[in-house]
Amino acid sequence: MDAAPASFRGAERVCPVFVGREDLLALARRRLAAALDGRGGLLLIAGEAGIGKSRLMEEVVALSVARRVHADAYADDRETPGLLLLGIAASLAEAGDGPAAERIRGLVLRGDPADGADPATRSTRRRLLVAELAATLAAALTLPTILALEDVHWADQLGLDVLRRVAVAVRERPSLLVVTFRTEDPEVAAEATAWRLDLVGHRLAEEVRPSRLGADGVARMLAAIRGTEPSAEEAERLHAVSDGIPLHVEELLAEGSDGAPETVATAVLSRTRALAPASSAVLEAAAVIGRESDVRLLALVVGDEWDRAAREAALDDLVAQHLLVRAATGSYDFRHALIRDAVYSAVPSPRRRILHGRVVDAGAGLSDALLSLHAERAGRAREAYALARRAAERAATLSAHREAADLYRRAQRTMPLAVDGPDRADLLRRLGAELAAVDANREAATELARAVDLYRTAGLAREAAAVVPALVAARHLLGADYPSRVAALRAALGWIDADDDAEAVRVRGRLLAAQAAAAMLERRLDDARRVAVEARGLLTAEGDRIGLDATLGSVLVFAGEGEPAWYLLLGAAEEGAAHGQEEASARAYRMLGSSASVLLQYERGAEWLADGIAYAERIERWNDAHYLTAHLAHVRWAGGDLRAAAELAGHALADGRGGITTEVTALHVLGYCALSSGDLVRAEELLRRAEGIGERMQELQRLSPALWGLAETALLADDAAAAVGYCERGAVESRRVEDSAYAFPFAVTGVRAHLAAGDAAAARAWLDRISVLVERRRIPGTEFALQHAAGVLALRERRPSDARDLLESASAGWDALGRWWEGTQAILDRAECARRTRSPGEAAALVAEARTRARGTVLERRADALTARLAEGVEPSMLSAREEEVAAQIAGGATNREIAAALHIAPKTVSTHVEHILAKLGASRRSEIAAWAAGRRT
Repeated sequence: MDAAPASFRGAERVCPVFVGREDLLALARRRLAAALDGRGGLLLIAGEAGIGKSRLMEEVVALSVARRVHADAYADDRETPGLLLLGIAASLAEAGDGPAAERIRGLVLRGDPADGADPATRSTRRRLLVAELAATLAAALTLPTILALEDVHWADQLGLDVLRRVAVAVRERPSLLVVTFRTEDPEVAAEATAWRLDLVGHRLAEEVRPSRLGADGVARMLAAIRGTEPSAEEAERLHAVSDGIPLHVEELLAEGSDGAPETVATAVLSRTRALAPASSAVLEAAAVIGRESDVRLLALVVGDEWDRAAREAALDDLVAQHLLVRAATGSYDFRHALIRDAVYSAVPSPRRRILHGRVVDAGAGLSDALLSLHAERAGRAREAYALARRAAERAATLSAHREAADLYRRAQRTMPLAVDGPDRADLLRRLGAELAAVDANREAATELARAVDLYRTAGLAREAAAVVPALVAARHLLGADYPSRVAALRAALGWIDADDDAEAVRVRGRLLAAQAAAAMLERRLDDARRVAVEARGLLTAEGDRIGLDATLGSVLVFAGEGEPAWYLLLGAAEEGAAHGQEEASARAYRMLGSSASVLLQYERGAEWLADGIAYAERIERWNDAHYLTAHLAHVRWAGGDLRAAAELAGHALADGRGGITTEVTALHVLGYCALSSGDLVRAEELLRRAEGIGERMQELQRLSPALWGLAETALLADDAAAAVGYCERGAVESRRVEDSAYAFPFAVTGVRAHLAAGDAAAARAWLDRISVLVERRRIPGTEFALQHAAGVLALRERRPSDARDLLESASAGWDALGRWWEGTQAILDRAECARRTRSPGEAAALVAEARTRARGTVLERRADALTARLAEGVEPSMLSAREEEVAAQIAGGATNREIAAALHIAPKTVSTHVEHILAKLGASRRSEIAAWAAGRRT
C-alpha cells in the first residue's frame, strides 16, 4: 500500500483518505474562492478533542493556492502574552515576509512599554499595542494568504484580542484565517470561550463543527488504513468502542490487539510500552516539554543517556509510529494533544521533576512564564518564584490581567519563606489588583485585605491605606453595605492622620474620593458633595481631578442643580477623552449617561449614551459599553420603542461582560418591556431577579426601579394590596437617603394602587407623603408626576375641573420629556375626565390619540375599555375590570366557588374581590352588588 499523503506541515497522515467531511470541504472551497476575490474571513473549526479539526484544517489548506502561514497554541501558553503572535511571526518570516515578522516580534518583545505606569495608562498602551499588532498582521494579509492557527482555545489573551481585530479587517483582504478550537473541555479558559462566542455572535467568524462518524465512516477509515475491507461485525465493534471519533479509530487500530482498549489513553500507552528504551526516553522528554521543540532542546532534556545517533533513530521511530510528527522546519511535536497528555500522565513523578528541571536549565527560547511553570513542576520553588514574578509584572504592563493573576498565584505558591512582610504584601496587592480587573472580586477582596494586614504589621500605614480604596471597591461589588465601606475608608484615613508629605496627601485624597463615590452611589448627596469638595483640594493629578469632577457632577444633577451640574459632568467625560484619561473618561460617561437616563433627560441622554458607547467600544472597555447600552435601552423604553429597548437590554444581558450593574439595569428594562406588553408573569420573574440583586447590593438605584416595576405589574394584575406594598417600600428606601430621583415614579402608581384598593383617603395621604420626597430636590420633570397623581385623585374625588387642569399640565409635561408610559396614561385619564364632564367628542379624540401610542401594548386594552364605555354612554364604574367581571357573575347568581371556576382564579381571591366591591359601592350584601350590576346592564 502506498504511503499516506503528507499534511501541509510535512507530516505523514495515518489515514490516507478524508472521510465524511465532504460538505465541510465544499463550504471551505467557497470561502477560499471568496477570499481570493477580496472577501476574506475567518473559518472557525470547533468541536471535541479528536473529532478531526486539525485534519479538516489541513485539507482546507491543501485546497488553497495562497501563501501558507501557520502557528500553534499549547496548553501552557495562556500565561505568556503574545506567544501565539510570535508563532505567526516566525511563520511569516519563513514565508518571506521578514518586515512584518520583525515588526510583530518587536511589538511583542519590546521592553515594558508602561513600566511603572498606573493601571489606566497601562490599559491605554495595551489597547494601542493591540491595534498596532492587528494593523501589522492585517497589512501582511493584503497578499493572498491562508493563515492556519491550531488549538486557539489555548491561546493567550493578547493573541485573542489581536485576532478579533484582524477578523474584522480580513473581510476586505484576499486571505482566509482557518482556526481550530476545542469545545466541551473544562480546561479551556472562560475567556477563550467568550472570545469564540463573541466572534460567532457578531458574525466575525463562520463556525463549522465536524460531527462524529457513523459506522459506514468508520468502515471506510478502517479500509483505507488497512487496505482491505473490514467485516460488518468488525466495523460495528470499532465504531462502538471509538464513538465515531477519528483519532480514537486511528489509535485503537494502531494498538493492534485482539481485544479493543477502553480508551484512547489506554491504546496509546499500550503502544508506548513496546517502544525501544531510547524512543521511550525521547517521547517522555517531548511530553514534558509540552510543545513543538527542536532537536537541540530535545537533546538537552533527554540528557547524556543517549547519544545523537540514538536520539535521531528514536525520533525516526516515533514519527513512523505516528506518535510524533516532523515539521518542515525540522522540529517535532505530538500528532495530537491527547497523545501527549496520555504519555505525560504515565511518566513517573520523580522522572517528571528531573525532566522539568532540564527544561529550566536549557532555558533559552522559552518565556519566563513557561520556565516558571517548569521550575514549579521541577520542585525548584525559588527559581519558580523569581521567574513567575518577573513574568507577572510583564503581563501586568500589557494589561494581560488573567495571565498576570495566574502568574502571581504561582509566585504566591512558590514564595520562599525568607521573603519579608512588605514584599509579601506587595505581591498580594498586585495579585488583588489583577483579580479585580477580571471581576474575580471575592478573591481580589481576600488578597487585598491580606496585603493591608501585612503592610500594617510591617508598620507601613501609608502603603496599607493606599490599598483600601481598591479593597472597598471589590467589597462593594460583593454586596458590602454602605456603612461598612465608609467605616473601612475612615479607618484608613485614621492610619495616616499624622503624615503630611506629598504621598500621604495623595493617599488621603484618594480615600476621600472613594468615600465620596460611595456616598454618591448610595444617593447620600449632601455627604458626597462635602467629601468630594474636600478631596478636590488634595488631588492634583489629572486623572484624579477628572474622576472627582464626574463624582461631583453626578451628585449635583441628582441634587437638582440643573445645567451647571450637567456641564460639569459632560466636561469630565470630554476632557478625559481629550487627554487620554480613558478610565476616568469612561467612568464619567457612565455617570453622565445613567444620570440622564434616570433624571428624565431622554433626548440628550440618548445622544450622550451613544457617544459614551462609541467611546467605550473604541477603547475596548466592554464592561462600560454594555452598562451604557443597558441605560440606552431604558431611554428607548421611556420613549415607547419597546422593540429597540428589549433588543438592547437583551444584548447587554446576554453578552455577560457588563458586570452586575449592567445585569440589574437590563433586567429592569426587560421587566418594563414585559409589563408594557402585558406579559405579567415574565415581568414579575425579571423584576424579582432585579429586586434580589438590588437587595444584595443595598443601593437605591438598583432596588428602587425593580420595586416600581413590580408595583405596576401588581396593579395590572388587579393586586392592589401588593402594589401598595411595593410603593411603600420604594418610599421607605428613598426616604432613607432623602432621594427624589427614584421616588417620583411611585407618585402616580401609589395613588392608583390605593384607589384600586378602594381607599381614597389613603391615596390622599400617600400623595402628601410622596410629595415631600419629590419636592425636596425639585429635579426638573418630577413635578409632572405629582400633577398627574393629583389629577387622578381629583377625578376620583369628583373634582372634574381640578382634574382637567392637572391632567392637561401633566400630559403636556410628559410629552415634552418623552416619557411614554405615564404620558399615554395621562391622555387616557384626560379622556376619562372628558367623558365624565359629558364631552364625548373630546374624549373620543383623546382615546384615539392614546390608542395610536399604545398599539400592541397593555395600555391599548384600557383604551378599548374606554371606547366601549363611550359607545354605551354608561357612567364610569369605580370597580376594576376584574371586579366588574366578579360583579356580573354575582348578578347571574353564581357562588364564589362557581365564580372562581369561571374566571380561573382561587376562591380566596374571589372573596377578596367581593370585599373590595362592597367597600367601593358602600354596600353590605351580595344582593346589592347584583342589583348594581343589573342596573348597569340596562
